[in-house]
This record gives sequence, structure tokens and C-alpha cells, in this order.
Amino acid sequence: MSLFDQVSQDIFAAMKARDKVRLEALRNIKKYFIEAKTAPGANDELSDATALKILTKLSKQGRDAAALYTEKGREDLAAEESAQAEVIESYLPKQLSASEIEAEVKAIIEETGASSMKDMGKVMGLASKKLAGKADGKAVSEVVKRLLA
Repeated sequence: MSLFDQVSQDIFAAMKARDKVRLEALRNIKKYFIEAKTAPGANDELSDATALKILTKLSKQGRDAAALYTEKGREDLAAEESAQAEVIESYLPKQLSASEIEAEVKAIIEETGASSMKDMGKVMGLASKKLAGKADGKAVSEVVKRLLA
């Protein structure tokens, strides 16, 4: 079952359970999925890879918004954003730990034959594809810089 279908089913389940926070988060996800499906060149299809990118983006936006609300003293809004981000993250694959990211990056460096910071683009390109949805791009970038320096 595709992520789009899973979200659609979960919307129905959230309606039945009267879970307002989950329902709102799922409807927001579905809105972005439909926009991606109907975008020019999408041929009315949404791959799971594209769906994961959308979910990752939404999760990051939710966490950033929650941090901003906390900073401004709006705990009520921060709690709401955090709850929605948790719902979104439940559809993402398990995030890699720092040691797992480092092991993956080391393997990619060996695979590409990278030896200096000049090769960072080559390594990051491959790492971004391999670790999409499994690790934060910022964390991957820091590991690549540290290992190539």
C-alpha cells in the first residue's frame, strides 16, 4: 500500500476516533500529496520517495515552528505543532543514529574514492540519495565535512 493510500485510510480512522490533532495533521499531509500528484509532469502519480520527501519537509517545518513558538512564549501553539509533527514522523522511516550515519558516509566515501573537501559534492550527492528520509541532511553534511577534512 502506498503512503498516499495509507494516509487516506488513516484519515478515515481518525474521523471515527474523533482524534482532532491526528485528523488535522493527516489532512494537511494529504493536501500536500494531492498538490504533488497534480503538479505538471507528475502524471497523476505520487511515488513513495516523493511522499517521503514531503513528509520530511513537513516534519522539519513543524519542529521549527514549535521551537519558534516556544521561544516566543506560546506553549499552547508549540504543543499543537509538536503533536502534529509526531503524527507526520510516524510515517517516516526510523532515523539513523550518529554512528550509523558515520558508517554509511564512510562507505560512500570509499565507494566514490573521495579524499578531500573537493569531493564533498560527489559524496553529498550520493549520500542524499541513499539516506533520504533516514537522516537529516544537516547531520549528514557535518559528518561528510568532518571525515573529508
